[in-house]
Amino acid sequence: MHSSEDLVWYVSYGSNMNASRLACYLEGGRPPGAMRGYTGARDATPPRAAAPVMLPGRLHFSGSSRVWGGGIAFYDHEADGPTPARAFLISAEQFVDVAEQEMHKPVRADDPLEEIVREGVPGGRFEAGPGRYETLLNVGERDGLPMLTFTAPDSITEMESTDPTEPYLDMLAEGLAQGHGWGRDRCDAYFAARGAHLDLPAAA
Repeated sequence: MHSSEDLVWYVSYGSNMNASRLACYLEGGRPPGAMRGYTGARDATPPRAAAPVMLPGRLHFSGSSRVWGGGIAFYDHEADGPTPARAFLISAEQFVDVAEQEMHKPVRADDPLEEIVREGVPGGRFEAGPGRYETLLNVGERDGLPMLTFTAPDSITEMESTDPTEPYLDMLAEGLAQGHGWGRDRCDAYFAARGAHLDLPAAA
């Protein structure tokens, strides 16, 4: 049993908005359409709660995913938004285990990143390394608990835009449907506005 001091809101703006996708990071497994699976967290307890949130920054697609084979979502907190996201109430330990798997690092006991998360991300931003998803951000509070996410250290203007694959966008769309009740047309319009090249029907 974790005390309230151990809990944080993990805020996902990408594929982990989908509860089944996040479950692979906690319980282990391979999400549909992905090219690899995950070991899972040390504690496989499901999130205590979930809530839709809107972030002030902007989502964009860049890089090449080892899991999906195309551009993946990143978040620039300083760019114009908003960005629909989904917050999950999990333990600090679980948050670190999710983050390490996103960084393609092994889950391990006594992870030094846990101390950073438990004590509070200094200045609201902490770079655990130079790679993608190695920059932790505090994006606010909810019910007195910190809201944390991770992204790349570079801004949207410093990263080359790349197209995401359909399976990846399918996962994001399902997460937006679960969290915000968005239909697929609205999701696709949002993805296109954020740089994804889609075959959308022409406006009447």
